[in-house]
Amino acid sequence: MGRYLEKHFTLIFFLPAAVLSVLLIIYPMLYGVYISFFNTNLVNKWEFVGLENYTGLLTDTAFRNSLGVDLKFTLAVVAGHFVIGTILAVILNKEIKGRVFFRCILMLPWLIPEVVFAVLFKWILNPQYGIVNFSLIDLGFLSETVSWLGDVDLALPVVAAICILKGYPFVMIMVLSALQTVSGDLYEAARVDGCSEMKAFWHITVPSILPVLTVAFILDTVNWFKHYTMVNILTGGGPANSTSLVSVTIYKTAFGSFKFGVAGAMAVVVFFICYLMSWIYRRLTDEKD
Repeated sequence: MGRYLEKHFTLIFFLPAAVLSVLLIIYPMLYGVYISFFNTNLVNKWEFVGLENYTGLLTDTAFRNSLGVDLKFTLAVVAGHFVIGTILAVILNKEIKGRVFFRCILMLPWLIPEVVFAVLFKWILNPQYGIVNFSLIDLGFLSETVSWLGDVDLALPVVAAICILKGYPFVMIMVLSALQTVSGDLYEAARVDGCSEMKAFWHITVPSILPVLTVAFILDTVNWFKHYTMVNILTGGGPANSTSLVSVTIYKTAFGSFKFGVAGAMAVVVFFICYLMSWIYRRLTDEKD
C-alpha cells in the first residue's frame, strides 16, 4: 500500500482539483453548449431546434447592441487599467519614501469585493443624497443634481470609470512584478549612452516586460468583456440599454424571458469571441517578438 501511494503520490493530490474542475467548470460549459441547441425552460420544455438559436442571434438587435456596448466598455476599461496601472507601477518601482505604504493603499480597490464596491459608488453617485452631487454643487461646479447612472450619455462612461478604479491594481501589480526582474545594468548602460528615460522605457522596459503585459492584457480583456456583477448592480443594463453588456443581456434572456437555449447560444458565442481575442493578441505579440 505504501509503495502504491508513493508511486501515485502526484495523481492522488491532483485528483480532488481535477474533480472540482470537472464539476464546476467543464460540466457547466458542456451543459451550456448542450442547451443552446434546444428551445427550453429547463423544466418541462425540451424542443430540439439545432442551430436555430445561433442563426437567430444574427438578427437579434438586443444581442448586437450589447456586443457594441461591451466592446466600447472593454476598450475603455482595459485602456484605463493599463495607463493607470503602468504609470503607478513605474513610480512604485523607484526608491521613493513610503513605497510599501503606497503599494498597500493602491491595492485596496482590488481587495474590496465587487458587490461592496458597486453598492458604495451607487450611494456616492446617488442624485438625491450622493456626496458627489453635494460636493460639486457646494463648490459651484453644478447648479443642480446630476443622475450620473441614470443619464443615457453619462451612464456608460461613469460605469467604465468605476470599473477602471476597481481593476487597475491587477495591472499595477503584474507590471510592478515584471519591472523588478529588469536588470538595473541595462538602464545604467542606456544613461551612459545618453538615452532619455522615455527612450529607455520604450526600448528597454517594454520589451523586457512584454510577456507579462501580454498575459495581463489577455486576462484583463476576457475578464471585463464578460463582466456582470458591478454593471448589473450599478445600472442593471440601463438606462435604455446604454450599459447592457453581453453578460447582462444573457442574464435577462435566461432568467427574465426564460429563453435558456438562446442564452446558452449567446454564452457560447461570447466564449469563442474571448478565445479569438486572446489568440489574435498572442499571434501579434509572437510575430513582434
